[in-house]
This record gives sequence, structure tokens and C-alpha cells, in this order.
Amino acid sequence: MAEILEIHPENPQPRLISSVVDVINNGGLIAYPTDSCYALGCSLDNKDGIERITRIRQLSAKHHFTLMCHDFAQLGQFVIVDNSAFRTIKALTPGPYTFILKATKEVPRRMLHAKKKTVGARIPQNRLSLDLIEQVGEPILSSTLLLPGEDEPLTDPVDVEARIGKLVDVIVASGTPATTPSTVVDFSSSTPVVRRVGAGSIDLFDIVEED
Repeated sequence: MAEILEIHPENPQPRLISSVVDVINNGGLIAYPTDSCYALGCSLDNKDGIERITRIRQLSAKHHFTLMCHDFAQLGQFVIVDNSAFRTIKALTPGPYTFILKATKEVPRRMLHAKKKTVGARIPQNRLSLDLIEQVGEPILSSTLLLPGEDEPLTDPVDVEARIGKLVDVIVASGTPATTPSTVVDFSSSTPVVRRVGAGSIDLFDIVEED
């Protein structure tokens, strides 16, 4: 079974953060709370990690994996943000939003949408997530911890252990996790489209077209 690590949500213990980062850097898969809800995470070059996430969530080739980024500068290294999207995305970060954007060559091909060559990217407003990303030194490849056939993501680390404890390496417990996934906004075409209404406000957007 996976190890559950209790980490302080406002002042994460550096030793424990380093322990989780070691797992990520050594090819492990973690379950961790973000500013929206629990997510599965691994390093960008972790082919096995992507396959494990795909099996746990039973994902199709149309699924957008997410790059969990530390700041806007890092986000800009991995996705293409044109002038029309820049101000909106900048205004909404950090926060519970995932943006679908064209990927740069820095993103491993296995992460991309099979046809569109796009990827999700976001900057969480969450100290734990940001500390992990900073120590890893690059975005954490992530996906919402929503199990097949269920409408709500897992939120309790004990439940996470009971349901998928044999499939991940570490489960991070940190304060009271949020229960709503991020709002997903697709910027891959000329007009932004809200693909999933979640924790973030959609007041800035005219088109809501949930998949």
C-alpha cells in the first residue's frame, strides 16, 4: 500500500516535501491535494507514470493531461500563449483553472492530445503544490483523481488509500482538501470555450460547451 505523508498545508515541512520530490524524480506516482481537488502526479518524462494514470482513470486518447506549473514564466515555456489569451490567463493565475493550449516542443509527445497537439496547463494557488513543483524543477504532469464511472473526485486521503493505494506510491495528506475540480478553458481556437465548469468563476467567458 502507498505511504500517507501528513504535510502542513501552510508551512510544508521541507524534509517531507523532499521525500515526495524524491518519489517523483525516481519514477513514482503520487496522489496530492491541489487548490481544486486531489490529483495524480508524476514527472514529465515518466512514461510508466502516464500509463498508470491512464489505467487508473481509464482515459482515452482525447484526454488532456495537465502541466502543473509554478509560475507564469514556467507555463510559458511549455505552452503557446498568444496575445489574445495572455491577459485573461494572466488575470486568472494562480487559481483553480486549467487552460488548454498548443504545446511547445518541451512537452513530451505522449502527453499531448492525439490530434490537436494540445495540453492542459495551470498554476495552482496552493502552497504545497507550488513547493513540490519548485523542488522538482519542472511542471508536474497531473490529472484529476476522478475514478471511472464516478461524478465526484476523491478527497479523503484514507479513501484514496483504500481505493487506489496499491496503484500509487505516496498519498499526500495536507489540511482539508478542496472537493471541486478546476474550471477548464480551451484556448486552442480563436474563441475561448469553457469545457468544464469547476471551482473557478466563468464570468469572463461567453461560451460554455462542456464535453
